[in-house]
Amino acid sequence: MTDARGSAGRDDETNALRTPGTPCWVSLMVHGPAATQEFYGALFGWEFQPGPRQLGPYARALLDGREVAGIGQLPPDRHLPLAWTPYFASDDVDRTAETVRLCGGTIGVGPLDAGEAGRLAIGSDPSGAVFGIWQAAAHLGTAVTGVPGTPAWNELLTYESASVAKFYETVFGFESDPEVSADFDYVTLLVDGRPVAGVHGVGGALPRDRGPHWMTYFEVTDAEESVERLEDLGGHVLEPVRDTAHGRVARAADPEGARLSLLQRPG
Repeated sequence: MTDARGSAGRDDETNALRTPGTPCWVSLMVHGPAATQEFYGALFGWEFQPGPRQLGPYARALLDGREVAGIGQLPPDRHLPLAWTPYFASDDVDRTAETVRLCGGTIGVGPLDAGEAGRLAIGSDPSGAVFGIWQAAAHLGTAVTGVPGTPAWNELLTYESASVAKFYETVFGFESDPEVSADFDYVTLLVDGRPVAGVHGVGGALPRDRGPHWMTYFEVTDAEESVERLEDLGGHVLEPVRDTAHGRVARAADPEGARLSLLQRPG
């Protein structure tokens, strides 16, 4: 994570249609949704209500009554690595999905209607990292950010940043801000000049059992306290709490193995 400035939403942003390319939702598909809901409910204070069932059993997580994320159930025969998936806003999901294909990506699900909520597709970039595309109707996406228990930042961990960043620039219209350094490979993606996501090239440091994947950072009040709670709930710490320019960060996995990061902002 290099730059999360401007990633905290405000009510006027979260209750309106997002500019195309803006991250608008995060979703996790697991084998045991009931146990996963219990884990995240205890970790972040989420409650749950049923959501659209076009992808099978699915629930929306609520924080103080406002939607922040989704958790669904994978088909029993799917054994892919579990990961939080960011959804990027689109005003025409069918056109965006076609652009994904033309740019060397793939579309694995959709485009399809999610009831009255909106229209979606799930794809992967040329390196294999999975992401979602969301065309909002009744469901605009995450209704509150910038407070503990909400998504704070999305970052792609991949082999190298330049070519993959160009894919996302073409598909979603991002601007890019590469960090020029001999030992650090990072591109910040921007919408209307505002940083919204990052692409981090880590080369051989990418886990062999996982491949390129998106990582969601969730905001917490106290990183150490949240890590202790996560472990008590059956999660696993992958990287202990460390200080960064953007706050205290830890990397972890939930009981089913889905990876996430915890972010305690400065001050």
